[in-house]
Amino acid sequence: MYAPERQQEILRLARDGGRVDVVSLAEQFQVTAETIRRDLKALDRAGVVRRVHGGAIPVGRLDFEPDLAERETTAAGEKDRIAGAALAEIPNGGTMIVDAGSTAALFAAALPVESSLTVVTHSLPIAARLADHPGIQLHLVGGRVRHRTRAAVDAWALRAYGEIRADVLFVAANGFSTGHGLTTPDLAEAAVKRAAMAAARRVVLLADSSKHGQEHFARFGGLNDVDLLITDSGLSPEDALAIERGGTEVVRA
Repeated sequence: MYAPERQQEILRLARDGGRVDVVSLAEQFQVTAETIRRDLKALDRAGVVRRVHGGAIPVGRLDFEPDLAERETTAAGEKDRIAGAALAEIPNGGTMIVDAGSTAALFAAALPVESSLTVVTHSLPIAARLADHPGIQLHLVGGRVRHRTRAAVDAWALRAYGEIRADVLFVAANGFSTGHGLTTPDLAEAAVKRAAMAAARRVVLLADSSKHGQEHFARFGGLNDVDLLITDSGLSPEDALAIERGGTEVVRA
């Protein structure tokens, strides 16, 4: 396969999957990682992809935000494992905030019915999942509801989080990296995530490995603001070590 043919196929894979990584492409095309890096560099110069840590994302997807239904079917197995591992971080009898997001929703669904704790959330789907748990004192934060994520945002939500103090926050992100921190496409949603982080004594990030290295428009914190990252084994040991050097514990479920 000639380089232009390979680059065209790489672009198709990036647009279909939202991201490509160097290692997987090298294996697929049976070429060296350096060859793939040259391909991505050429595509980046052409303005059709943007290089990120370990791979690339297609231009036009940098601030693309899939709706909730689509995100629930993406990396489903990895998200299930992350949700299961997060159960070990539940504050028994304490208070926790659960952020909006597909992995956070799976975590909420995995909470045992007999759980005894206080839960605060600005996510309508998560509140609906927990409403029938008799031992959970559920607080639903209000505000304008974003259609794409079914999450409450704006002044009401910010004010509510400014008035509480929780033991732990389970937060989601569309992208995370040591260089650019935690990002999401929407400024209003980023503001609520930032307020929720300030309201918690401990911050646990639930994010599958495909989000590592991704950058989106709105930044709401650094990885050093996160006490624990729970991700999947797709995050390499080297990347996990780099994150831990910044002070964040990493669990690869």
